[in-house]
Amino acid sequence: MVNTLDMRDLRYLNLFEKITGVRTRYCFEYNNAIIFSVPKNLIPRCLGPDAKNIRRMSEILRKRIKVIPLPRSINDIRQFIEAIVSPVTFKNIEISQNEVILTAGIQSKAALIGRNKRRFLEMQKIIKDFFQKDFKIV
Repeated sequence: MVNTLDMRDLRYLNLFEKITGVRTRYCFEYNNAIIFSVPKNLIPRCLGPDAKNIRRMSEILRKRIKVIPLPRSINDIRQFIEAIVSPVTFKNIEISQNEVILTAGIQSKAALIGRNKRRFLEMQKIIKDFFQKDFKIV
Protein backbone atom coordinates (compact mmCIF):
# COMPACT_ATOMS: atom_id res chain seq x y z
CA MET A 1 0.00 0.00 0.00
CA VAL A 2 1.34 3.35 -1.04
CA ASN A 3 -0.06 6.61 0.19
CA THR A 4 1.22 9.95 -1.08
CA LEU A 5 1.48 12.60 1.60
CA ASP A 6 1.87 16.36 1.50
CA MET A 7 2.74 18.77 4.31
CA ARG A 8 -0.88 19.19 5.39
CA ASP A 9 -1.26 15.40 5.74
CA LEU A 10 1.94 15.23 7.78
CA ARG A 11 0.56 17.87 10.14
CA TYR A 12 -2.68 15.89 10.49
CA LEU A 13 -0.72 12.68 11.20
CA ASN A 14 1.45 14.44 13.77
CA LEU A 15 -1.58 15.88 15.59
CA PHE A 16 -3.32 12.48 15.46
CA GLU A 17 -0.30 10.81 17.07
CA LYS A 18 0.01 13.48 19.78
CA ILE A 19 -3.66 13.26 20.76
CA THR A 20 -4.27 9.51 20.44
CA GLY A 21 -0.82 8.03 21.03
CA VAL A 22 -1.21 5.86 17.92
CA ARG A 23 1.15 6.23 14.97
CA THR A 24 -0.23 5.70 11.48
CA ARG A 25 0.90 6.54 7.95
CA TYR A 26 -2.52 6.59 6.33
CA CYS A 27 -4.47 9.82 6.21
CA PHE A 28 -6.67 11.20 3.43
CA GLU A 29 -9.62 13.48 2.83
CA TYR A 30 -13.02 12.40 1.56
CA ASN A 31 -16.20 14.51 1.55
CA ASN A 32 -14.75 17.30 3.73
CA ALA A 33 -13.72 14.79 6.40
CA ILE A 34 -10.25 13.69 7.41
CA ILE A 35 -10.00 9.92 7.55
CA PHE A 36 -7.27 8.06 9.40
CA SER A 37 -6.72 4.37 8.75
CA VAL A 38 -5.24 2.33 11.61
CA PRO A 39 -5.04 -1.40 12.46
CA LYS A 40 -8.42 -2.66 13.65
CA ASN A 41 -7.24 -3.53 17.16
CA LEU A 42 -6.07 0.10 17.77
CA ILE A 43 -9.36 1.82 16.88
CA PRO A 44 -10.71 1.92 20.49
CA ARG A 45 -7.44 3.44 21.65
CA CYS A 46 -7.66 6.10 18.92
CA LEU A 47 -11.21 7.04 19.84
CA GLY A 48 -10.49 7.34 23.55
CA PRO A 49 -13.10 7.27 26.30
CA ASP A 50 -16.43 8.51 24.92
CA ALA A 51 -14.66 9.43 21.64
CA LYS A 52 -12.89 12.25 23.47
CA ASN A 53 -9.77 12.14 21.26
CA ILE A 54 -11.73 12.40 18.01
CA ARG A 55 -13.89 15.25 19.33
CA ARG A 56 -10.77 17.15 20.40
CA MET A 57 -9.15 16.72 16.97
CA SER A 58 -12.38 17.78 15.29
CA GLU A 59 -12.48 20.97 17.37
CA ILE A 60 -8.84 21.79 16.61
CA LEU A 61 -9.06 21.15 12.85
CA ARG A 62 -12.71 22.26 12.45
CA LYS A 63 -13.41 19.23 10.25
CA ARG A 64 -15.12 15.89 10.70
CA ILE A 65 -12.73 13.10 11.71
CA LYS A 66 -13.18 9.40 10.98
CA VAL A 67 -11.05 6.45 12.03
CA ILE A 68 -11.42 3.31 9.93
CA PRO A 69 -9.69 -0.09 9.95
CA LEU A 70 -6.66 -0.51 7.73
CA PRO A 71 -7.27 -3.03 4.93
CA ARG A 72 -5.03 -6.07 5.40
CA SER A 73 -5.45 -7.53 1.93
CA ILE A 74 -7.22 -7.07 -1.38
CA ASN A 75 -10.21 -8.95 0.09
CA ASP A 76 -10.89 -6.09 2.52
CA ILE A 77 -11.73 -3.58 -0.25
CA ARG A 78 -15.49 -3.85 0.34
CA GLN A 79 -15.29 -3.09 4.08
CA PHE A 80 -12.75 -0.33 3.44
CA ILE A 81 -14.97 1.44 0.89
CA GLU A 82 -18.09 0.96 3.06
CA ALA A 83 -16.30 2.58 5.99
CA ILE A 84 -15.22 5.55 3.89
CA VAL A 85 -18.55 6.31 2.20
CA SER A 86 -20.89 5.52 5.11
CA PRO A 87 -23.78 6.35 5.57
CA VAL A 88 -24.15 6.08 1.77
CA THR A 89 -24.73 2.49 0.69
CA PHE A 90 -24.11 0.65 -2.55
CA LYS A 91 -25.43 -2.57 -4.08
CA ASN A 92 -22.35 -4.49 -5.15
CA ILE A 93 -18.63 -4.25 -5.71
CA GLU A 94 -16.66 -6.13 -8.35
CA ILE A 95 -12.91 -6.49 -8.07
CA SER A 96 -11.00 -7.49 -11.18
CA GLN A 97 -7.30 -7.64 -11.97
CA ASN A 98 -6.82 -3.90 -12.40
CA GLU A 99 -10.10 -2.15 -11.47
CA VAL A 100 -12.78 -1.84 -8.81
CA ILE A 101 -16.36 -1.38 -10.09
CA LEU A 102 -19.02 -0.14 -7.68
CA THR A 103 -22.71 -0.72 -8.48
CA ALA A 104 -25.18 1.66 -6.84
CA GLY A 105 -28.76 2.91 -7.15
CA ILE A 106 -29.62 6.33 -8.54
CA GLN A 107 -29.60 8.22 -5.20
CA SER A 108 -26.49 6.46 -3.92
CA LYS A 109 -24.72 6.96 -7.23
CA ALA A 110 -25.35 10.70 -7.07
CA ALA A 111 -24.04 10.83 -3.50
CA LEU A 112 -20.96 8.77 -4.42
CA ILE A 113 -20.11 10.95 -7.43
CA GLY A 114 -20.76 14.31 -5.76
CA ARG A 115 -20.96 17.77 -7.27
CA ASN A 116 -18.50 18.22 -10.15
CA LYS A 117 -17.35 14.60 -9.59
CA ARG A 118 -15.44 15.70 -6.50
CA ARG A 119 -16.13 12.62 -4.33
CA PHE A 120 -15.58 10.31 -7.28
CA LEU A 121 -12.15 11.82 -7.95
CA GLU A 122 -11.25 11.63 -4.25
CA MET A 123 -12.23 7.94 -4.14
CA GLN A 124 -10.27 7.24 -7.35
CA LYS A 125 -7.15 8.65 -5.72
CA ILE A 126 -7.71 6.65 -2.51
CA ILE A 127 -8.20 3.35 -4.36
CA LYS A 128 -5.17 4.06 -6.56
CA ASP A 129 -2.99 4.84 -3.51
CA PHE A 130 -4.06 1.84 -1.45
CA PHE A 131 -4.66 -0.91 -4.02
CA GLN A 132 -3.10 0.33 -7.31
CA LYS A 133 -6.41 -0.20 -9.11
CA ASP A 134 -8.72 1.98 -11.17
CA PHE A 135 -12.14 2.90 -9.75
CA LYS A 136 -15.49 3.11 -11.57
CA ILE A 137 -19.12 3.65 -10.51
CA VAL A 138 -21.90 1.99 -12.50
